[in-house]
Amino acid sequence: MSQDQEAFAIEAVAEAEIAESYRFAACVEYDGSTFHGWQSLKSGLPTIQQSVEKALSKVANHPVKVICAGRTDAGVHGSRQIIHFDTTSVRSERGWVYGCNTNLPDTIAMRWVKPVTVDFHARFSALARRYRYVIYNNPIRPAHLSRGVTWNYRPLDVDRMREAAQYLIGEHDFTSYRAVQCQAKNPVRTIQHMDITRFGDLIVLDVKANAFLHHMIRNLAGVLMAIGCGKREPVWAKEVLDARDRSAGGVTAPPWGLYFVDVSYPDEFGLPTEPLGPSFIGPLMRT
Repeated sequence: MSQDQEAFAIEAVAEAEIAESYRFAACVEYDGSTFHGWQSLKSGLPTIQQSVEKALSKVANHPVKVICAGRTDAGVHGSRQIIHFDTTSVRSERGWVYGCNTNLPDTIAMRWVKPVTVDFHARFSALARRYRYVIYNNPIRPAHLSRGVTWNYRPLDVDRMREAAQYLIGEHDFTSYRAVQCQAKNPVRTIQHMDITRFGDLIVLDVKANAFLHHMIRNLAGVLMAIGCGKREPVWAKEVLDARDRSAGGVTAPPWGLYFVDVSYPDEFGLPTEPLGPSFIGPLMRT
């Protein structure tokens, strides 16, 4: 058990002793293009967390703080961001959902709210996280979804990208694929799967891992697009990985096409499941 997990366990026991306190898990969907990321900022700039806490506090009629499964950066979207919050207020699940959505901006929606036991933690109980990076591959930039996809005008060879992705699956030191300012103490992560699928002009990079480093997906996407357009050979993905040096990794891809689409938890918590997003690409994907 890590120090963080041990601290959480002690905190959970203390919270359980407060008889009037209830814990809820919730699913939040958002368009991150007009927000400065998930986490609340001292500067007061608009963030997803700030908006969600404000809406929940209005419904609860007391200040509410939330914990999320994974913080997303400015411009990054979410179709299944899982949070938890504690409250002394008694509301129905429907009351929480509709009450919050009434008080949220149009670019954020609460999809469901469910009571959970006090030992549930949106971050520490998570077993894996999943992202999808959506690329619009066409010589002409898109007028629609201009901040919902990343545009690449060069023809991309998906087979080359898939070959490169195979070097990245498994447990590795991803120092070369994380931001220089990443604060994670350990750069080792385990990618469980990395699928790349084309649907006409859309290419979807689907990645599931136990956890991700700062800018990890965007740096992976940058390397794979360079390989896909023929600038580099597929083995370059491994060479970048082995270098353990961010400067070896090339350009960080834009945030616009990145979506946080799923979090896996132990079955005992019984959280609702839904088709993975984003909504405009979900029906095309099998899982």
